[in-house]
Amino acid sequence: MKTYLAIDQGTTSSRAILFDQTGKALFSAQEEFTQIFPESGWVEHDPEEIWDSVVSVCEAVLTQADAANIPVSGIAITNQRETTLIWDRNTGNPIYNAIVWQDRRTSETCNALRQAGYEEMVAAKAGLVIDPYFSASKASWILDHVDGARSRADAGELAFGTIETFLIWRLTNGASHVSDATNAARTSLMNIADGNWDPELCALFNVPQSLLPAIVDSSGQLGISHDVLGRRLPILSAIGDQQAAAVGQACIVPGAIKSTYGTGCFVILHTGEEIIRSSNRLLSTVAWQINGKRAYALEGSIFIAGAVVQWLRDGMKIIDSASETEALAAGMDGNEGLYMVPAFTGLGAPWWHAEARGAVYGITRDTGPAHFARAALESVAYQTYDLFAAMAQDGMRPSRLRVDGGMAANGWLMQFLSNILDIPVDRPQVLETTALGAAMLAGLADGAYETLEDMAESWQLEAQFEPSLGTAERRKLLSGWSEAVTKTRTEIR
Repeated sequence: MKTYLAIDQGTTSSRAILFDQTGKALFSAQEEFTQIFPESGWVEHDPEEIWDSVVSVCEAVLTQADAANIPVSGIAITNQRETTLIWDRNTGNPIYNAIVWQDRRTSETCNALRQAGYEEMVAAKAGLVIDPYFSASKASWILDHVDGARSRADAGELAFGTIETFLIWRLTNGASHVSDATNAARTSLMNIADGNWDPELCALFNVPQSLLPAIVDSSGQLGISHDVLGRRLPILSAIGDQQAAAVGQACIVPGAIKSTYGTGCFVILHTGEEIIRSSNRLLSTVAWQINGKRAYALEGSIFIAGAVVQWLRDGMKIIDSASETEALAAGMDGNEGLYMVPAFTGLGAPWWHAEARGAVYGITRDTGPAHFARAALESVAYQTYDLFAAMAQDGMRPSRLRVDGGMAANGWLMQFLSNILDIPVDRPQVLETTALGAAMLAGLADGAYETLEDMAESWQLEAQFEPSLGTAERRKLLSGWSEAVTKTRTEIR
């Protein structure tokens, strides 16, 4: 029985989970790290703190595996996407903090590119909208704001990468400077049709190609870890977290769809070998690349999902733990007209308003913690509905949804989601599908599985939620949400 150490480097924490080839989690460890907010709309991470947290959780899991006399076959990596780093090729030291995917500091730059008429070209090549969310404008900002960075980049002294690239670099002591195709596809610099860095996109965002890693498969021999973990292990997979969740959810058949509820919410619809071009500002992206062959997906990205509950806990001090929200929401008969639009870092798909900020509508003298908790949870379902509505306008109407991520454990939210979408919602036995998907791809590279279909056999249903809301009530709730979003967008200055 082979086992794989899955590194799940997320937005608020780093996790390591040891899976066996049946998909069973044997050991795990998790460590949170600091969220840095230098200015309004800016979000950063300390790369060294991320690295230390990854090493720490890996060592904790490997220690447990050694104690149980369980050998580890290799490493799998999945990561927060779009978060951007640039580091010195000689020392491996970052020249600036990691700029997180949620960061909005390049809004003006992106607005200028849109106004100059480049959005159609970027969509055609990269499959993306022009938005601060993606890595290219972040990388350019670092080069423009760190003394001497541009000249050093031009001289080949610096390296760019998203988190998986940085981790592989560090694990291999600089021997591997690579990015898997799913992460490369989120930079706005890769042509998703041919799988290569695009010179025209690099020139548009002013990112020198000398910075860029080699684009590689999501599953394969990506490098060998040096003794930082006390042993040499092959790195067998790297994949962006949302694509990894799609693999872990066995969404391997075109038309299969999953939604992951973590810090944000990300809906991925597998489209097979075909690149579907959305007319409603959804993203065309790479689902995975294996043996040089890419599968594609249509994606809707919501910036704030679990983060709104984290805000209630840490920012507003309304709750002590995220789990409290389920009972608070369930204890109410309705939302009493309260709507929360959690545009803390702008609105994602299908609106793409980087300047939008959060708002709460319908507050009365009776509004209390339970109202805020329920409105926060409802906002996640409403935002998911907006993505499904955009997909429907593009001609795709999924008949059921697979869910995962930490928020999927909230039974009240999953039932409300089913009610609002008016389709069944399936929750798997393993909610950590992001790490599981990465481990599966490592097993594919290692011969534990022969095909994606073999991997999918381990998926098992834990609970199914069926819609139980009347049409009139559903329309009423959605009308109130639509009005709240319209007000929030209108108030953008």
